[in-house]
Amino acid sequence: MRRTPSRRLFTAALLVASVLAPMTAIPGTAVHAAGADRHGGGPYDGNRHCVDPHDVGRHGFDRHDKDECPPKGLGPELTARLDKAIEDVRQKADIPGVIVGLWMPGKGNYVRATGVADTATGRPMTTDPFMRIGSETKTFTVTALLKLVDDGRIRLDDPISKYIHGVPGGKRITLRHLAEMRSGLYPYSADPDFVHDLLSDPSRSFTPREVLAYGFKHKNTFKPGKQFQYSNSNLVLLGLVIEKVSGHRLVDFIDEEVLRPADLRHTLFPLDAEFPEPHPRGYTNQTLSGEVEDSTDWNPSWGWAAGAMISNLHDLRRWAKIVATGTLLSPQTQKERLKTLPTGFPGTSYGLGIFNSDGWIGHNGSIPGYESVTVYLPSKKATLVVLLNTDISYEGKEPSSALARAITEIVTPANVYDRPVPPR
Repeated sequence: MRRTPSRRLFTAALLVASVLAPMTAIPGTAVHAAGADRHGGGPYDGNRHCVDPHDVGRHGFDRHDKDECPPKGLGPELTARLDKAIEDVRQKADIPGVIVGLWMPGKGNYVRATGVADTATGRPMTTDPFMRIGSETKTFTVTALLKLVDDGRIRLDDPISKYIHGVPGGKRITLRHLAEMRSGLYPYSADPDFVHDLLSDPSRSFTPREVLAYGFKHKNTFKPGKQFQYSNSNLVLLGLVIEKVSGHRLVDFIDEEVLRPADLRHTLFPLDAEFPEPHPRGYTNQTLSGEVEDSTDWNPSWGWAAGAMISNLHDLRRWAKIVATGTLLSPQTQKERLKTLPTGFPGTSYGLGIFNSDGWIGHNGSIPGYESVTVYLPSKKATLVVLLNTDISYEGKEPSSALARAITEIVTPANVYDRPVPPR
């Protein structure tokens, strides 16, 4: 992989320029980490081959995954175009390994793994590993928050000061402002001291209060509601609200109220640097030297409610539709969630812990060594999941965005994820 003397800070610009960077903290308890379910993959054997549905029990795959074995693919011509487009981006962006899942009802499915999971050994990437999903954690945290809204235990327009003391300007910042990234709170992950402290000891555990303190040193950047600014501080605060109101640790509440109802058996909120097998090695240049390092075992606690979670391709396929259609929420609350507002990036708007990119609804994630995109296109009932084991930017943008754009330009030209701004 390429080396670079420069490194970007852990700021998370939205999509287009690079959608979300990592986030999270507090060592919690592992969610959905029991038995063989944590190590199961899906209806693929890791070599692009679909397992016979009759063998589901024998192979230990989830019953709800049996319909993922496509009766047909997308056809040889379209499949060849996707293969070429994905490989072109992978080679140009110097991405070690890529996993892509595309499900288009009525047309067919496309599930591929290409490249390597380990650059040292050459171990090939497969379709079944656990992956760090970074900012996609936000969709789980906000879903948990909205469950409390549905239960009448909180209101979106409550000020954060009602629940958490010491937040700069907290009397004027609402839970809605936090969820839609319009609070004006300085992002702790952009603070130089935080970046130095994290990169000096990537194995360190941070608590939510510790990471928030880095951001609270700075003045708020604008008045609440005035504009969009992606900030991990927002989601860490919402995680603390969930804990205070529910009386449970965030990891436990997400487990009981989100993961279990959604039947996501391979998704978890890790304890420190916990990372179930199998998983690929991850590579980043977000290092003090700017050199590329293996970040597989870095502690993601600093991202906590904003970006610490782990999942796999087939759980994310299931989650994409659930979060975009509001299966776990009341229709009114889901309607509030999908009231997206401008971000400053053409074609991309942001709601409550969710974005709309030219019709594709969902979220992406980036954490040192890993990136992901999980989105759903309601007009086509299509789902796209992209996973890769690097976060090193390509032409100034997230490599996951480049992949998702290349794929959607082929399969849904009327709805292109992170559609490039037309030249003037």
